Amino acid sequence: MLRKLYLLGPKFIYSFPVQLLFNNIKRNQVLMLCWIILFAMITGSFGKYLGIPYLFLDPEYLNHVNFRSFFILGLVTAGFTTAFHITCYITDGHRFSFVGTLSKPFSKFAINNSVIPAIFLITYIYEIIEFQTHNEYSTPAGLAWNLGGLLTGYTVMTLIFFGYFWLTNKDIFKYVVCRIDEKIKQNVQVTRASAMKKLDIARKKQVRVDNYIDYDLKVKEVEYNTFYDKATVLQVFDQNHFNLVVIELMIFIIIIVLGIFKDYPMFQLPAASSFIIFLTVFVMMSGAFSYWFGGWSATVALLAFLTLNYLVGEEFFTKKYEAFGLDYQRMPAEYTIQALQQLNDSAHIQRDKQATMVMLENWRKKFPADQKPKMVFLCTSGGGKRAALWTLTALQASDSLTKGKLMENTILITGASGGLIGASYYRELKLQAKKGKNIHPNAMIHRQKIATDNLNPLIFSLMANDLFVGFTKFEYGGNLYYRDRGYTFEEQLNQITENLLNKPIEAYDIEEKNAVIPMMILTPTVVNDGRKLYIAASPVSFMNYDITDFPRQAFPKISGVDFQTLFKDHNGANLRFLSALRMSATFPYITPNTTLPTEPGIKIMDAGISDNFGVSDAVRFLFAFKEWIGENTSGIVFVSIRDSPKLDPIKQKTGQTIIDDFTQPISSVYNNFENFQDINSDMLIGHAKSWFKGDIDRIDLQYQTENYVPILQKMDSIRQNNSRASLSWRLTTREKYSIEYTINSAENQRQLQRLVKLLENQN
Repeated sequence: MLRKLYLLGPKFIYSFPVQLLFNNIKRNQVLMLCWIILFAMITGSFGKYLGIPYLFLDPEYLNHVNFRSFFILGLVTAGFTTAFHITCYITDGHRFSFVGTLSKPFSKFAINNSVIPAIFLITYIYEIIEFQTHNEYSTPAGLAWNLGGLLTGYTVMTLIFFGYFWLTNKDIFKYVVCRIDEKIKQNVQVTRASAMKKLDIARKKQVRVDNYIDYDLKVKEVEYNTFYDKATVLQVFDQNHFNLVVIELMIFIIIIVLGIFKDYPMFQLPAASSFIIFLTVFVMMSGAFSYWFGGWSATVALLAFLTLNYLVGEEFFTKKYEAFGLDYQRMPAEYTIQALQQLNDSAHIQRDKQATMVMLENWRKKFPADQKPKMVFLCTSGGGKRAALWTLTALQASDSLTKGKLMENTILITGASGGLIGASYYRELKLQAKKGKNIHPNAMIHRQKIATDNLNPLIFSLMANDLFVGFTKFEYGGNLYYRDRGYTFEEQLNQITENLLNKPIEAYDIEEKNAVIPMMILTPTVVNDGRKLYIAASPVSFMNYDITDFPRQAFPKISGVDFQTLFKDHNGANLRFLSALRMSATFPYITPNTTLPTEPGIKIMDAGISDNFGVSDAVRFLFAFKEWIGENTSGIVFVSIRDSPKLDPIKQKTGQTIIDDFTQPISSVYNNFENFQDINSDMLIGHAKSWFKGDIDRIDLQYQTENYVPILQKMDSIRQNNSRASLSWRLTTREKYSIEYTINSAENQRQLQRLVKLLENQN
């Protein structure tokens, strides 16, 4: 037995697949990094908080997870694998010159280079089975059908590529040497130098290989009885480089075609497939760099990146994402300290305050004169798609239980990101119902619509439009804008909200003034200085009231600026409401930062940066009208709809690594970001009790599933026994159930009953 192992050991070590694996680990770190990223994503080692693994394990196409969605992922996975083989062949084929003696050399090279791709495919299938089984999405037959889609797509694409190489990769001995030399002389010097270097390696630094796997999967011995002349080796490199260029052109043409038709749902590929296509392009480009520049490829790539980075910094390639409805052709608005002080002077504040008093008076008229109603401030937190669905679910339940009193008593809606999307959708449904439309605001269909995928079109637009195309325009409000990623987000949002929110912000002014619906203030953050940008149907500069009792400073810090006042000369009132929601929901790396027409130019990011829960904005509104509210109401109720628990258990820090210790100062700030905001919000409400002469109550409806949702106790391995939905613009079926069932938790039911009593006992 030991003798057999002793004899088989060298055969195994010096087999072609093993030596190619060693070679990839030793020399192709960039390619290995791509595989590591993919392995990390499918196993949940990377991005599980953002739901990235679900994009691979539960791909969605045309709002369905089925054979077609897995088929597309199979296609692009096989394409990436082929790109990996091509790049390895181009960069390292010369180290294994015996391949040139074989018929169809590239195909046999790829078979022996398939250790990593095979491990990945097996791991991928295993993770899909684990995920689908633990989440109970599919029956065994359905799961087998979906896996069949993945394998069919993988097989089809593999056959297409290998069919191409079967026809184009001729045997080396069929080339005519003199014609080769003539062709080589026409090549640029850097190509010839790279090829000659590879020739030298082919002669002097061959990797030992004793056997290889042939088409029939049988092991065959390597015969070293032939060596190539210069022209033969150069022709191998030349032909394979040509094949690389052809494949790259095919991929780019496909991307451009898909980008042109990206607004059609059938062309919007699953988000995971878009990412794999991007990796495929990256791998192909790395192969081209390696071929053209040899040992200088890393240096040239770095210099190219630094040059591109500099040019982008000088705004040569800077892409600006605009807010639709604004007129960017006019002179930019001044955005300086002096201008902000003028926009927030007492004249502007009193003007906006008097206009808003009309809304307050009309709100009061909805209730009996001898009855002082409770005034509700509805504050909803950000959190992507899960926050949108959770906010809509909570509003449907609470408004239904209070028999419509919640929305009737609500004067203001504040918040961030996905929460405002859910709240604005529900507000619009209530408005349409009041107008006599055949709409039932509390119907399940609306939850199904708001939970529809937004991520696939966004990721695909990022790859196919923003990076390569992005030249088509559309008209809105008399102005032309690019059909960029911001447009894609808004169009998807428009579709899932039934085209109800596709209107300018000023369209809500009359209904808000008449108190038909609550006022809504969106507060995205200015990247340049961290100030809030207050966006509403009418100017609200009174939101900059100082709510502290400290003596006024000589140089007070202005906390924000009113959008309509700042852009009164740029048709600010004509801003598309969907654009306002997009600016308030600028998800990092996914939804683009919006650039506004100011000097100096300002960019906008998510409202959750400054206040993810909207409580501070509600307190500012309360302070601005504290005397009137104190006289005309029986108290204030802050209804906070949170997509995260307020009193989350304190987690013990264990297994601190060196990297953990190094990153802890930064990670601790990020991980406790919401805690900081909660502490500040509690302080503001506590402080409000000192200057508001009335009762202040608070209702917290929280999305927290770990302890009380029985149907979700069977969790998948990716989330590691955590039933909480991921922070993303796409939800899995289990996550949707998780969010909707949370309203039935004991704590949320107690909070709902408190709300019912508060709105019933109005004096």
